[in-house]
Amino acid sequence: MHSLALRRHLSATENVTNLLRNYVHLHELGEVDTEKAMVSLTRNDYEPDVCFWGTEKSQHFTDEQAQHPAPDLVVEVLSKSTEKTDRGVKFKDYATHGVREYWLVDPRRHTVEQYKLDAEFMAFELVNKLTVKDTLTSLTVAGFQIPVRAIFDKTVNLETLGNLLIQ
Repeated sequence: MHSLALRRHLSATENVTNLLRNYVHLHELGEVDTEKAMVSLTRNDYEPDVCFWGTEKSQHFTDEQAQHPAPDLVVEVLSKSTEKTDRGVKFKDYATHGVREYWLVDPRRHTVEQYKLDAEFMAFELVNKLTVKDTLTSLTVAGFQIPVRAIFDKTVNLETLGNLLIQ
């Protein structure tokens, strides 16, 4: 049985998904899925909060597919019950399997930690620790740039979505 998610966790997940999915589909950059998309890695299977696969991987997806390869971008929204795993075993597994970018969204502190893969060492390195005053620019999703506040504020999320759609 899954642990229950607090409203702030659900809201942050939905806000990231709303912006990322619409942007990716509008620009035909690949696929975005949420928690029920099973990512199968050699050691463990995971259901990331949000994940993105570029067209190179997603063009091979089928309607009957239940398990997916390592995404290009994974977003995990932290909670008290998952933070240790998100920063521990998932952090290592995602890097080992070539996830190119990893975001840890903290809905309590309203921050985002952005990591990129160091391919030589198959490990993540911190690129940015962002607050609601900052702008998040994806390293993996071409042209995707949003105010961090849009992850935590419904009104800013809708304004940002409008801006992304008219770009």
